[in-house]
Amino acid sequence: MAKTKLIKTEAPRQKALLVAVSVHNQEELLPLEDSLQELELLAETAGVDVVGHVTQNLNRPNSKTFIGSGKVEEVKMLAQEFDADLVIFDNELSPRHQRELEKELGENYQVIDRTALILDIFAQHAHTSEGSLQVELAQYEYRLPRLTRAWTHLARQAGGGGGRAGGVGGVGLRGPGETQLEVDRRMISNRIEFLKSELEKVRAHRSRYRERRKKTRIPVISLVGYTNAGKSTLLNRLSDADVYVADQLFATLDPTTRRVELPGGHPVLFTDTVGFIQKLPTELVAAFRATLEEISEADVLLHVVDITHINASAQAKSVQETLVDIGAGDIPIITAFNKIDRLLDPQTAIGVLDEFPNTYPISALTGEGLVELLAGLEEVLFETFIELDVQIPYDQGHLLSLFHEKGQVHQVTNNEHGTRMLGLIPRRLVYQFEPYFVSLPEVDGADDGIEDDEEQIL
Repeated sequence: MAKTKLIKTEAPRQKALLVAVSVHNQEELLPLEDSLQELELLAETAGVDVVGHVTQNLNRPNSKTFIGSGKVEEVKMLAQEFDADLVIFDNELSPRHQRELEKELGENYQVIDRTALILDIFAQHAHTSEGSLQVELAQYEYRLPRLTRAWTHLARQAGGGGGRAGGVGGVGLRGPGETQLEVDRRMISNRIEFLKSELEKVRAHRSRYRERRKKTRIPVISLVGYTNAGKSTLLNRLSDADVYVADQLFATLDPTTRRVELPGGHPVLFTDTVGFIQKLPTELVAAFRATLEEISEADVLLHVVDITHINASAQAKSVQETLVDIGAGDIPIITAFNKIDRLLDPQTAIGVLDEFPNTYPISALTGEGLVELLAGLEEVLFETFIELDVQIPYDQGHLLSLFHEKGQVHQVTNNEHGTRMLGLIPRRLVYQFEPYFVSLPEVDGADDGIEDDEEQIL
């Protein structure tokens, strides 16, 4: 009897109709068509086939359906014509907009926005326990105000790395007078609190790890940049590592740290973190707080920009805005214009972006320009740190904490006058220790530099 050969088949890919709206007087980093193109890349990264686009210019969003009633009919007609399963909005939809649109379009179509799409991509790409916790928290916080159906519906939608959704508190028996919707909300709220407590443990663990790292006196350089700018490729090239690389958005989520030796022989740690994107969901920023602290605690930021991208300037500005949002806006930064191997005339392209300081043209793929980049990082990094010898009174405990937290402590001695500390401190913080100098910092133009720092702060 012949054996039956089983052939593994993949589930059919969902089809999506994309909708983008330009709202009058609402400033956006990217033009409508470019933002729509980015949304298409996001959909493809999520495993969705894009079958069509719809755009509209509005003075203000429709209070009920976001887009106008005529445009709703157009979307419905095109979704039917192209046999779409999803309607994805580039704009963030309120819970009411989403409910009304699903009601108008009918039960055959699921309506989601850019935020939900990005959350789904993160869920697919979260491969560690920490990443899964962060994504699941972001998913629940996004879905809680939008919850309108039974718990089983939400459990089916959890998907990806946030797949713990179905295991929340058993079957969720209702109390007296409690509706199923109220049960679902209570269960999700409980799950959110649990996830937050677990992530607080992760945050504490990362904090302890950073403290141990500081005791080794090895500076940290954080790689930041728009998603798909080439950060992981650069980390691989610098450290001979094997960090996963793919030509897609958000290929890697989990932070990776590698030790690299600079040209002068100084060891440093390079840390690669999640890529940024315009309209980055606030839920993700909050959920990834433990990971993003790796950036805000860095000594220097290396901003990687895809110089070949048509919207390189807008992408770079989006990253800068996000850095300010997470409290990393005052950290020294160097900009690496990546992928120059794809350009016929790199200098012309770089000249267009002359508003960014400390720029270096590089190719992470070929290694071109990396020697100059590392030398520049070394110069900025070790100009940034100044050696201090200070006597800190006991009533200035916050300065002791600041030295330990932001600096590199070499020696600590307690005496009757306070605590004497020797070590390195970031230049931008030196002015706070000036009243307690035992000896002046040994730097070129030390007096002028300290006064300049004070003037900038004031």
